[in-house]
Amino acid sequence: MSDLLTFVTTDYAGITRGRSIAVADYQPGKPKSVGWVPANMSLTPFDQIADPNPWGSSGDLRLLGDENARYRVALPGAATPTDMMMSWITELDGSPWALCPRTFLANAIADFETLTGLRFVASFEHEFQLFGTGWAQAPAFSLRALRQADPFGPELMAALGALHCAPEVFIAEYGRDQFEVTMAPSSGLVAADRAVVLREVVRELAALKGWRASFAPKTAVNGVGNGVHIHFSFQDASGANATYDPARPGRVSAVGGAFAAGVIRHLPALVALTASSPISYLRLKPHNWSSSYTWFGDRDRESSLRICPVTTIGGADPSRAFNLEYRAADACACPHLALGAVIRAGIEGIRAKLPDPPLFSGDPEALSPEDRRHLGLERLPATLGAALDRLEADKAAAGWFSPLALETYIGMKQAEISLAGEALDDALCTRYADIY
Repeated sequence: MSDLLTFVTTDYAGITRGRSIAVADYQPGKPKSVGWVPANMSLTPFDQIADPNPWGSSGDLRLLGDENARYRVALPGAATPTDMMMSWITELDGSPWALCPRTFLANAIADFETLTGLRFVASFEHEFQLFGTGWAQAPAFSLRALRQADPFGPELMAALGALHCAPEVFIAEYGRDQFEVTMAPSSGLVAADRAVVLREVVRELAALKGWRASFAPKTAVNGVGNGVHIHFSFQDASGANATYDPARPGRVSAVGGAFAAGVIRHLPALVALTASSPISYLRLKPHNWSSSYTWFGDRDRESSLRICPVTTIGGADPSRAFNLEYRAADACACPHLALGAVIRAGIEGIRAKLPDPPLFSGDPEALSPEDRRHLGLERLPATLGAALDRLEADKAAAGWFSPLALETYIGMKQAEISLAGEALDDALCTRYADIY
């Protein structure tokens, strides 16, 4: 039996797809690619290609493996190792394909770093649920919930460690059999790659135990949601945290404040890319410990962009871990596309020299419409269709993509909405839970 190496890409539907070769056929240091098809980017989560789409049956591409992004680990009970290599989607001559999500992120990072002279650092937090375990219900956040999951937690942390994903904390969350994993910050491209790896390893490790793991934003209408929180900060040439300035509001530096202002300004369009399924909007509601307004908050878990808490216990330097957290995201989104879009929005704010958005803590629903307007608190789109409309209407956000990329993304998402149907019910949540 020959072990396989899979060249993977995570597409506009947030699904990791690819093709495998025999490990023996891969020669380190020599470029290796496998065939790919343009219309694959028009695949909906339901495995139907959007019709119409810009591609039809014509065209050919390559998945060009990135040797610096190979992730290989032997999971307990697996017949063969998990072995995947993140790939660039390229034309046949190796030049970048305009719709490659990984290239989209790499270009956004490069533009940010050229503009600011700073390094972009990020980490993705994922919540997920396990089904079919047969466990009794354990109290939220409890030791019992953590021990009940044993040895899943230790095996997951060990696997992520072996994959150099720098796992930090395994958490029993609020929902039944719901967990969260955090990883140490890394460069932006590596952070998005690690997000893909985490999702796939969690799913496979659960399947090897006869369970099912799901990252879907809602697995039941009235159930607890599963979010993805994107943490980020900037470093200067010395490695110091350039997002931190103790003399400014919220301790956010001038460049951090302008970046945050860009994110808040374009947030109604951003959610079309970061909360990218119909059921995502069951989660993005007020009083849901989730995002619902264009809200910049200081340690407030209802805000869409949050200043995270830092500790000074034992004399710890607060600047070391200071970061901002984008909370209006879930695992139906491609990590590379989501992070790239957040960076593009931040770049808009820096280029326009926008002032810091107002910091708010409280309940926007308790304010008058006039007070919300004064504070810049606009309700986020309530449906994916409305978010897509905002994306098309936002000339800056639409301009982050080539015309073909925008047409492909919106067309695929509109097809997804049609295939999902009008009823945002438990049956639809179950369909997404099975996919994600």
